[in-house]
Amino acid sequence: MNAELIVLLVVVVTALGFDFTNGFHDTGNAMATSIATGALKPKVAVALSAILNLVGAFLSVEVAATVAKGVVNLNSVGGEDLLFIVFAGLVGGIIWNLATWLFGIPSSSSHALFGGLIGAALASLGMNGVEWGGVLSKVVIPALLAPVVAGLVATAGTWMIYRITRGVSDETKDSGFRLGQVGSASLVSLAHGTNDAQKTMGVIFLALVAHGTLNADSDMPFWVKLSCAVAIALGTYLGGWRVIRTLGKGLVEIAAPQGMAAEASSAAIILTSSHLGLPLSTTHVATGSIMGTGVGRRGAEVRWGVAGRMAVAWLITLPSAALVGAVCWGIAQLIGGLPGVLAVFAILLLLAGWMYARSRRQPIDSSNVNAEWDGGLIPAEDIPGPPANPTPAPAPAAEPAPRDNVTA
Repeated sequence: MNAELIVLLVVVVTALGFDFTNGFHDTGNAMATSIATGALKPKVAVALSAILNLVGAFLSVEVAATVAKGVVNLNSVGGEDLLFIVFAGLVGGIIWNLATWLFGIPSSSSHALFGGLIGAALASLGMNGVEWGGVLSKVVIPALLAPVVAGLVATAGTWMIYRITRGVSDETKDSGFRLGQVGSASLVSLAHGTNDAQKTMGVIFLALVAHGTLNADSDMPFWVKLSCAVAIALGTYLGGWRVIRTLGKGLVEIAAPQGMAAEASSAAIILTSSHLGLPLSTTHVATGSIMGTGVGRRGAEVRWGVAGRMAVAWLITLPSAALVGAVCWGIAQLIGGLPGVLAVFAILLLLAGWMYARSRRQPIDSSNVNAEWDGGLIPAEDIPGPPANPTPAPAPAAEPAPRDNVTA
């Protein structure tokens, strides 16, 4: 086995690792509202989402073609240089995914991947290494429009739902819409598979073109589809509970009718983008939909502070992942060849291990994902272990002073 083949294998494994992080990072896009309203139990929700992500990954390859041919200029690079770019871009995307997951921020896995690829291509080839027209038309513009359109659709849908059902009792309404949420959340999971799993397929396709196994006009191999589908499904099944909590409890106190409106809006927009080959951020769509339901329901509370922090994360995702991708490319290039790739891969494993260990200080799982929101990931009283500031035990009452023996 020669060094170039080993590099290709490392790139493919890293790509599947990104797909895995995409799965657990984006589970909340499909299932957060159903979990928050009690329509589905947490573990049932992530299992259902995993199965439908797996199925959805086989339904379309339009997005994969956009990623494979619409970000890096294939006419200006090939061979080992392209492998290095793809590898460094993937590492940049994974590190950003893990960092935002650690803080429970539902940022865009798509933009993390594109940012990593763009940064590595710029570091390697300069401005001519990026297909700027494709990035603008199929990444940047959809990213700006997606949350706005999703929010407007969800706002209108929520208003109509409450208008139509205003004569129905709250108990009957919630019960009926919880059943509806099972269907709408399932549709979002299926749509997610048709969009997000394709992005990793496109990246592996790029790597195979760089290695010479395929050419730019080849069809997507079945083993690439299968491995990407399985990787994103496994990640989904683990459940990105930290992000699920923020989407389900942090943005809006959501009721079942709102949840169904949000999920139906998200599914419609994601499926449309997949059909058109647009690698849309499902996170932007889902978040916009959830916020729209808060606006559409009279008296609902939208936590704009949480939304503002998320918006900042969205703005810095592309440049941050691009910076990490460029640095990783520089490290791999400086060391050179297979040792450079292995060195960057080791750095990735160390950072991933550290972030996982850090997350265990404040664990979130199916048991506390629906705890009441208090401005942080979970309330202090729900964190295992002794409280950070234990209340001191009351001091024992002072014994009365002995009385003198006084003779009456």
